[in-house]
This record gives sequence, structure tokens and C-alpha cells, in this order.
Amino acid sequence: MCISLKDVKAFAVDIDGTLTENGCGMVYLNGVATLRYLEYLGCRVVYVTGRASIEAYVLAVFSGTTRIAVGENGGAITTAPDKHMLLANKQNCLKGYEILKENIEGVHMKPVFNRLTEVVLSRTFDMREGSKILEENNLNLSLSDSKYAYHINEKGVNKGVGLLEALKILNLDPQETVAIGDSETDVPLFDLCGCSIALNHAEDNVKSRATHVVKGTEGRGLVDAIDLVAFNYLDTGTQNDFSRSIR
Repeated sequence: MCISLKDVKAFAVDIDGTLTENGCGMVYLNGVATLRYLEYLGCRVVYVTGRASIEAYVLAVFSGTTRIAVGENGGAITTAPDKHMLLANKQNCLKGYEILKENIEGVHMKPVFNRLTEVVLSRTFDMREGSKILEENNLNLSLSDSKYAYHINEKGVNKGVGLLEALKILNLDPQETVAIGDSETDVPLFDLCGCSIALNHAEDNVKSRATHVVKGTEGRGLVDAIDLVAFNYLDTGTQNDFSRSIR
């Protein structure tokens, strides 16, 4: 059951495929406006992404949301341009990358912002085969698919782990948090938070782990998700204010 919105203090929001409206990273501006209004209402908005945490931090600065960001699928938390909390060791992920290169044709890094705790690969090979090779070599690593790229992370590192650390910094409880996302890497957020919402283009296994699924897809689906929470769990007065703010 979803928590009562009167208890909601934070929203954990994925970026690619959730706040962005297409495959090239274009931010859905109505989504940004809605997130900013959540901040006005007193909620904290925390971006939780597979991208670099500094990318998400910069987005938070320019979108007017809380200046703390969880990146690298939970491996890095940025609280200032030069302040990063690292929850994993990138060198271990680089070892996994070298082994994958030796055993699978077409494995190569994706051109991305510098990563501090993970390795990002282009989606050019069979992920199941890659995961099997990492296991056979007794590497404490996992391979996940954000739909934006494949990510090599240390086992035990995920978006839920990173968000939990960010919420501790903000002195907030996961049960007071709504998670919104669209991919397999968002499932740990769904499992952690008191309420979770998947966008309609998410795969069935992702939707099945969420509290709610909205009809909208990339970008628009984020606004639908916030509408769902606002119109079902806010009192009437605040509901009207919220409705006017997003027209």
C-alpha cells in the first residue's frame, strides 16, 4: 500500500526515460516545472540515475531542486561540485571490463562523463553472456541494463543503496519517499521507498515491482506520476494549488 502523501517528504526521480522525453537526453520541461513545484510545497527532489552524479547535480542546480544527487546506479553521491561520497571501487569494475573484452566480441566503453565507481558499456553484446562470464571468473560484480547503457558495478551497489545514504544526509526516511522510474535499475528504489511509480513504457518485470503504473511514457509519464500522488493523497486545498501550477 502506498504511504499517505501527508507523510511524503521526498521524491527519488530517475533521469533517462523518466525526466527525459527521448533517447538523446532532452529534458521534458513540464516535468522540471512540476518537480520544482514539489520543492515549493516542501518536498525534496533527489535525482537518482545511472549517469554520473555530477551530471545529476548540475541538473539539480539548474532545475531548482535539492542539491544532492545519486549517480552511477548508487555508487556515487554528489553534494557539491567537489564533494563526492563513493560507495564502490572503480578498479574492480575495470578488471571486469578487461575480462569481458577478452571473451566477447564488440565490448567497448560508452563515451560518457567520467565515472568514479563504475564502468559504462555500449549495449552491443548479450548481457546474459556477459553476466555469466563475470560469475565464472568469481568477480564480485554485476552487469545491469539502464536502457541507456550497460553498467558494471560492484555487487551490493544499486540505486537503493545510494538513495539511502542521500536520505540519511537529508535526515529523511525511505518510507517518506516516492520513487519514480522506468528501468530494471530502478527496482531497488521501488523496494526501498514507501511508494513507487513505474512509467508505462517500463518492462513488465519492472512494472510488477511498483506500487502504481501510469499511462504516460518518457517525460509526460513523470508528470502523470506526480499527478497521481497529488490528486490521490493531497488534501483539497493543496490539490487545487498543484493543479493550477502545472497548467
